[in-house]
Amino acid sequence: MIRFSYAAPALTLVAALASTPAGAATLEDVQGHLRAVTSMTASFTQTDRAGKSVSGTLSLKRPGKIRFQYEKNVPLLIVGDGKALTFIDYSVRQVQRWPIGNTPLGVLLNPNRDLSRFAKLVPSSSPRLVLVEARDPRHPEYGVITLAFTQKADAPSGLMLEGWTALDSQNNRTTIRLSNQRFNVSIDDKAFSWRDPRQKGPRG
Repeated sequence: MIRFSYAAPALTLVAALASTPAGAATLEDVQGHLRAVTSMTASFTQTDRAGKSVSGTLSLKRPGKIRFQYEKNVPLLIVGDGKALTFIDYSVRQVQRWPIGNTPLGVLLNPNRDLSRFAKLVPSSSPRLVLVEARDPRHPEYGVITLAFTQKADAPSGLMLEGWTALDSQNNRTTIRLSNQRFNVSIDDKAFSWRDPRQKGPRG
């Protein structure tokens, strides 16, 4: 069974931070990227702290919508519908929900939040790598997420989201790495519906 923490997804680049200062990009550039991207699709690989990896596809639509569609042999689904983040385990017919604002993924899903109030640039191992650490100082139980970007001229606001790392309040670390990123593509809202294993019929 794959352990998933709602504080989830993490990028292994963070584990090898050097003392090199962050590149020329600023927190304002990151804020600009988040506001410039209304939607995104990508392939992802998720790795837990034990080193077990699974893959899937990611769909994101701001504000508030996200879907982690895992590969066929993984009976899990994670969906954000604009209000709550839902974790569905079809193997045991279990559903768990959290307000999106109570999860580190909220920083990705609400581009209007002022990053300067809860996020900062942290040292990176390369001038082209931009790392942003976000945490809510009033709610340490929400965990910490570190977004990883590379500087790329043709990406929105000159930044390409490569993945993120997060640590929850139980010290569980998960890793998400992205590839095949496509920005500002058309995504139907139906993509963020899900089948409730506890009852018949879809849920939105």
